[in-house]
Amino acid sequence: MRVPLSWLREYVDLAADATPEQVLEALVTVGFEEEDVHRFEIAGPVVVGQVVSLEAEPQSNGKTINWCQVDVGEANGGVRGIVCGAHNFVAGDKVVVTLPGAVLPGPFPIAARKTYGHVSDGMIASARELGLGDEHNGIVVLSDLGIDAPVGTDAIALLGLDDVAVEINVTPDRGYAFSLRGVAREYSHATGADFRDPAERDFAELQPGSGHTAIVDDQAPVRGRVGASEFVTRVVRDVDPSRPTPPWMIARLSLAGMRSLGVLIDITNYVMLELGQPLHGYDLDKLAGGITVRRATPGEKMKTLDGVERALHVEDLLITDESGPIGLAGVMGGGTTEMSETTRNVLIEAAIFDPTTIARSARRHKLPSEASKRFERGVDPLIPFVAARRVADLMVELAGGTLTEEGGALFTEVFVSDIELPAGFVQGLIGVDYTDAEITGALTTIGAEVAASEAGWTVIPPTWRPDLTDKWTLAEEVARIHGLDRIPSVLPTPPSGRGLTAHQQGRRRVADALAAAGLVETPAFPFTTEAQNDLHGSASGEHLPSIRLANPLDGQAPYLRRSLIPGLLQTAHRNIARGLTDISIFETGVVFLPEPGVEYGTDDVPPLGERPSDEKLAELNASIPPQHRHVAVLLTGNVTPRQPGRPAEAAGLAEALDAVRVIAAAAGVEIDVVQAERAALHPGRTGALRVGDEEVGYVGELHPVVADDADLPGRATVLELDLDRILSLAGGRIVAASLSTFTAATQDVSLTVPADVPAGEVRAALAEGAGALLESVRLVDDYRGEGVLDGSKSLTFALRFRADDRTLTAAEATEAKLAGVAVAAERFGAALRD
Repeated sequence: MRVPLSWLREYVDLAADATPEQVLEALVTVGFEEEDVHRFEIAGPVVVGQVVSLEAEPQSNGKTINWCQVDVGEANGGVRGIVCGAHNFVAGDKVVVTLPGAVLPGPFPIAARKTYGHVSDGMIASARELGLGDEHNGIVVLSDLGIDAPVGTDAIALLGLDDVAVEINVTPDRGYAFSLRGVAREYSHATGADFRDPAERDFAELQPGSGHTAIVDDQAPVRGRVGASEFVTRVVRDVDPSRPTPPWMIARLSLAGMRSLGVLIDITNYVMLELGQPLHGYDLDKLAGGITVRRATPGEKMKTLDGVERALHVEDLLITDESGPIGLAGVMGGGTTEMSETTRNVLIEAAIFDPTTIARSARRHKLPSEASKRFERGVDPLIPFVAARRVADLMVELAGGTLTEEGGALFTEVFVSDIELPAGFVQGLIGVDYTDAEITGALTTIGAEVAASEAGWTVIPPTWRPDLTDKWTLAEEVARIHGLDRIPSVLPTPPSGRGLTAHQQGRRRVADALAAAGLVETPAFPFTTEAQNDLHGSASGEHLPSIRLANPLDGQAPYLRRSLIPGLLQTAHRNIARGLTDISIFETGVVFLPEPGVEYGTDDVPPLGERPSDEKLAELNASIPPQHRHVAVLLTGNVTPRQPGRPAEAAGLAEALDAVRVIAAAAGVEIDVVQAERAALHPGRTGALRVGDEEVGYVGELHPVVADDADLPGRATVLELDLDRILSLAGGRIVAASLSTFTAATQDVSLTVPADVPAGEVRAALAEGAGALLESVRLVDDYRGEGVLDGSKSLTFALRFRADDRTLTAAEATEAKLAGVAVAAERFGAALRD
């Protein structure tokens, strides 16, 4: 909200020397955020001049210029010669002259310069050049604006161009501050300055008369609230739309961020900014019959003021006459009844519309407006009568109209629910020892009615504050009015025994370990397609149930993910498209695994502002599908770039298995890899990840077709693990094993086994047979070639043995090794290779 200071001074005592920064500082103390300071980009000398003479001089380019002699006053050099291309003035007219040294918006510095055979000693300005609007067909003639100032007068102050506006950010719950009335009231709260309410008028003069009462025919209220609760109309006849808008009004509108669009429209916009009540003016002679407020019918269309024909939704609230829709209520008027240069009689509308209806219509049609911004936040229900009369008065004053007894008023009784505020509640919530007088004083200051009750106070909020709905919001108002700086900064003491759970600590360890290993965490949106869920959510690629969102952010990805891999693929694609081809990324996140045949979701949503019962919470939890936290990794490109003397090393299964080991160490489990198949992964390059006999994930190279569909140019390796399950299998606290001080005994063993026997299973057999003396066993070679029978392979393992109480002899290590070989021979027919 932009607030011109000259306008603000009309409603609150503001010191003449108050700077914009001081005003912003005061408004910040009552909860607003400062945004900016706006000024007209103009500097003098800009003065009133009188045209003494002008001579028309045709030019060779077909243009005719006027060589003018303009009196700018003795103090400014007397009569000056100025070249002007406009033709809407005559000798004797008073105009606005920018003298050499002046700077106009742009910036556009003014200097004496030779043009068209003359030295132009200044410039006669148009409205657009001064920043007073878009009019550029001629210069500003002061008599057209009703101004007759002495020659030499400072035109910047005369036209209101010396004004300045402060801009504040208005939060959605404080719609009343989208008006000068609201901001002036808040400045009064901040400084104690006297506030003069522009809405205070004799109720008798606010009665609109009769003959134009609207009808509200809302057959389908949204959430049970009728679309229009008030609809006030007034008629002003014999207006002159050709009259100029006064410069002071144009200046204020411009500083407030609005363009001048003619005196009639400017007046409605001015009053909206002044009082916070959106208004609309209809050309009364274009109306066909009376006004009816109703919902749109299926297939109905209308053309709005911006010239766009819009297909209407049955929830849209319309202003209609006998010809059909003439306005999209609370959002934008229609083109058929708009005020124009031919308008002579005006019907003024000031209404209260349902905020939900207006908000939905504005978003549905992508048509945010100054009116919808106010209606969707809530407008004071007592202001329409005042606003309609204020517009009528200004149309009489500035457009020469005549106020009639014609009009109408449709309204309902305004009822504001009272709120019980217990004694001691504010102090307990805010943490400040406010006195009772401070509490009641703050609430009275904001316009509330406060009465003592047995438990404390009964408070009736003011009509312009629909955001005050309970004792908590009242407590916030007390804190705001008396200064948020009074709230002490106290670090709360946490109760003993609290902190991160074991699973939370485990998840953090895993994420930290992967990041420390050089991978980058890339959280992604949990939305995907059904096809991606089927491909990556199951080993076979079969169809599995997925949760479809009722209102997805992206209509092409309306399902909640069953796997983290689709999100990593999208992230990798975006990075590769931007030239980052070496990628090592991971994500820890929730996947959604609905069970077949179970219906999830509920339409029975409990009301806000109160805690649901335990039974209701259990019902809501039961309506949510199982959510498991997974961890996934994607590697593509090179892990080591090419460098002098060393070729690039591509990321592959070895690096993915290293990531598996990092996760296992951080989680405190041992993860084994066994041969497996998955629809999305390359045959023969896929492994299942197990903890004991339980499968907890998979690892492998993406199938070339899948990688190509994801626009990945090379090989990509992925892994995904059920992190929650891994941490559960890890058990309780991890105790570090003691380190033996005795020397290890190392031996190698080469075994010939059938080619289809997984090396991991041979390794497990060796470990089982070797017993407790075996400290580690690692596959170091897989040989298939000369010296090995067809259909067989030679696996070489490095074994390390160690005892806790002695140094092992070679014989003891050999005995343990052969015991392992015996188990492998029994299970797989393994034979020692010479």
